[in-house]
Amino acid sequence: MYHVDVIINLKKGIADPEGVNTKKALGMLGFKVKDVSSAKIFRITLGVKNKKDAEKKVGEMCRKLLANPVIHDYKIMVK
Repeated sequence: MYHVDVIINLKKGIADPEGVNTKKALGMLGFKVKDVSSAKIFRITLGVKNKKDAEKKVGEMCRKLLANPVIHDYKIMVK
């Protein structure tokens, strides 16, 4: 059994209104931050035989559903 984290970020140049609004709110609360960007994390547990199979399956999940290749980058971390 393998546990996999998939971190999905917006590509550079894609508007991130959630990050912008969070930065603004933090500033209004007195926190000085240089930048804020939003990301999603999916934690997936797979019953596969090895790490290579886990990476392959989750990569397929990202390409078919979890990430939009036009606007997203993603990172797969198998544990």
